[in-house]
Amino acid sequence: MIKKICKSQSLAIGLAMFAMFFGAGNVIFPLALGQYAGDKNFFAMLGLILTAAIMPIIGVIAIILFDGNYRQFFGRLGKIPGFLLGLTTISLLGPLGSTPRCIALSYTTLKNSFPDLSLVLFSAIACGVILVFTIRKNHILTILGWILTPLLIVSLVIIIAIGLIAAPQMPSTGHTNAAMFLYGLQEGYNTMDLLAAFFISSTILNILRVSMRDSEADSKTYIGVALRASIVGACLLSAIYVGFSYLAAFHGAELSVNGKDELLGAITMKIAGAHAGILVCFTIALACLTTAIALISAFTDFIQREVFMEKVSYEITLVGSLLLTFFVATFEFTGISAFLGPVLQICYPGLIVLTLLNVAYRLTNFQPLKFPVFFSFALSSLYYFVVG
Repeated sequence: MIKKICKSQSLAIGLAMFAMFFGAGNVIFPLALGQYAGDKNFFAMLGLILTAAIMPIIGVIAIILFDGNYRQFFGRLGKIPGFLLGLTTISLLGPLGSTPRCIALSYTTLKNSFPDLSLVLFSAIACGVILVFTIRKNHILTILGWILTPLLIVSLVIIIAIGLIAAPQMPSTGHTNAAMFLYGLQEGYNTMDLLAAFFISSTILNILRVSMRDSEADSKTYIGVALRASIVGACLLSAIYVGFSYLAAFHGAELSVNGKDELLGAITMKIAGAHAGILVCFTIALACLTTAIALISAFTDFIQREVFMEKVSYEITLVGSLLLTFFVATFEFTGISAFLGPVLQICYPGLIVLTLLNVAYRLTNFQPLKFPVFFSFALSSLYYFVVG
């Protein structure tokens, strides 16, 4: 009986994790990468999958090894540095980065079909929708796992299949294989999936404990379900990354867009036609909003517990978080990305080192951490400001 429950939970949570991870960056950057890489897309995708799919799995495993306690995970750097890094990470996922970016991409995607759509009005409505679903956070897994995600996957598979069947000749580029691998590696930072893994996995474990509390499952069962679910989610993400990047590699040269955020609407309309394109764009816009629901829920939990020490209610914290999200969303996708890009280029290498060393600590009791992590932050900062 427990095995059947675990298999069902693994599949549902794997689908939910895919929906939680599948936000603005997961749509746009594989498309932009494929358009840029052309016939070298294979090597670019190897880099992207490494930082945008494999590393998030390792991030999930790391938090699971810390029993979902991200305070201990970051705290190995020291109480104050660990708190500040955790706060920075969750803020980038929440109202200062990924969440408003999801809203902005949803707006840009739908604007192709509804030219008179107002960004301010759309952002306000989106924040209202997020508020409704986030207050009832115990139902997030059901909504994401069994309702929206299958619809999203079917839509994505259809658009990818149509686009690849009717693909023109792939344009040749002068990029080297190594250069494209490194470019894809860095583009993977922009998906922010490793950052999301730190907090989504903690949320998953907490919900698992609630949903399985009446069974005879122990902590190892929770860990096994979460691990299998993360593999399901990562495999789905990788498949979509590959499909989207090759769509853009084949069709991108024929598109005329003003920015990366317009790629999705343009390529969807080109491949599926106006009517089907609207349906697919609407589905993807909803998927971006579901990611925003998961991220703002994690951010609100962190702020309420770690910053306000539960002296301010969850509901008030949530409303404040969404007001800040609304304000940042009005800068549109391009403005938000201009802010996030440099921050991620500096932070991501250090977070990768932190993740790998924390896994090594739990599995082999490998102790060194502070110097390698801080050195990674310093090195990436130096590289960005001097070389980049």
